[in-house]
Amino acid sequence: MLLAAVVDISQRVAATSKRSEKIELISSALKLAAPEEVGIVAAYLSGATPQGRIGVGYATLRNASGPPAAEASIEIAEIDRTLDSLAKVRGSGSEQRKTELLHSLFAKATTAEQEFLARLLIGELRQGALEGIMLEAIAKASGIGLQRIRRAVMMAGDAAEVAKAALAPGGWLDSYEIQLFRPVKPMLAQTSEDAEAALGEFGEAAFEYKFDGARVQVHRSGGDVRIFSRALNDVTAAAPEIVEAALRLPARDLILDGEVLSLTPEGRPQPFQVTMRRFGRKLDVDRTRADLPLTPVWFDLLYLDGAPLVDEAQARRFAALKELSRPEHLIPNLVTAKAEEAEDFLRQSLDRGHEGVMAKARDSLYAAGARGQGWRKIKKAHTLDLAVLAAEWGHGRRRGWLSNLHLGARNPATGGFAMLGKTFKGMTDEMLAWQTAELLKIEAARDPYTVYVEPKLVVEIAFGDIQISPRYPSGMALRFARVKRYRLDKSAAEADTIETVRKLAPVG
Repeated sequence: MLLAAVVDISQRVAATSKRSEKIELISSALKLAAPEEVGIVAAYLSGATPQGRIGVGYATLRNASGPPAAEASIEIAEIDRTLDSLAKVRGSGSEQRKTELLHSLFAKATTAEQEFLARLLIGELRQGALEGIMLEAIAKASGIGLQRIRRAVMMAGDAAEVAKAALAPGGWLDSYEIQLFRPVKPMLAQTSEDAEAALGEFGEAAFEYKFDGARVQVHRSGGDVRIFSRALNDVTAAAPEIVEAALRLPARDLILDGEVLSLTPEGRPQPFQVTMRRFGRKLDVDRTRADLPLTPVWFDLLYLDGAPLVDEAQARRFAALKELSRPEHLIPNLVTAKAEEAEDFLRQSLDRGHEGVMAKARDSLYAAGARGQGWRKIKKAHTLDLAVLAAEWGHGRRRGWLSNLHLGARNPATGGFAMLGKTFKGMTDEMLAWQTAELLKIEAARDPYTVYVEPKLVVEIAFGDIQISPRYPSGMALRFARVKRYRLDKSAAEADTIETVRKLAPVG
């Protein structure tokens, strides 16, 4: 199958707002693909690659760019082989080798194919093919019921893998049930403004502290333990304390969902990025363990001694977990129907340095990989008034508008602005149209993707927290940033300063 066919489908999916048309278009692409191409096509139309992150950034893409081909000729299989090679490049000279591989690929690509590949590789190919639409397209293409497809994706953790299995001869999906040592995507939560709103949805609810740690899924069978990250990567070697804690539990086989934290000597949580220093390190684990010990905290039990629990109610799963877990490894929890009790519990969590609380419907099942209706997160939101330093051109439904904003805090010491990250979230169509017109009026420079502007517009940004980050000269980056509104009543000279941001940032 030619890449051009996938690019054409992608453009048509992005151009329509009708869900039924998106499903029909993606379904037709999956049916056209050869069996060995189905998973690749499903991944590309989901805005991802089967190889995952392969370490290609803007600089590598710029160095690899060149004149486009006049005619489409690249096959999907050739791209997949090239990306396999890219993912394996390591060590000295790796950047040059990556550039050479990409240059040879881009030289065969048309203008439309080059743009598609560039956005795919940097993770910015948002074409309106959300997972729900992809699942319906897989069901339509394969003739298998949507519920079976959805269940399989929940358990496999990968829609592209399920698409490949569903469209294979026989469409065999029975193996996609929860199994030891095959991690499933974690269940996620929607947001509630406060505890009262959550109780309005659930009546009585289970409240738990919401930690800002590293999400882990722990699988154990007898003396064998494996630990998987939120992204389903095996991180067992990096965290022997979690292995030891799992082995102490009075069960033979189990699958646990939880968080791991690095705590200060006073028992308060270290910043998220401090905890994350422990992961990905395979050397000198003993030293890093001594310097930065980890504490696991369990909040769900998905499997116990041969019995899957994902289809059991939250109350049943947590009761079973409570029987197994030592108190120091069990998430602090409260069951109540009273808003004042829940709000007091939230204050306790915030006072102890945590993010907030989770509210869970007592009858909620474990919806692996989904942002389930039965879980709500309640956090204290922060806001900053920041200057817009640049904006990137949107694509898909946002094509033609300036979308992804570069955000900066005022630096009185230099008279300039320190960048704190980017966001494209929280914008209405009216805001996108307005900001595009206004930003173009103050354009200072541009490249193919970005318009750089004079720092004159101030925008109010809500965010979850601030993390220490080497990515920006400021050394900090906003997490979960979203636009609340433009502050037309403020000039850039009134934007929040970098010192204000530092006071909100974690130490360490």
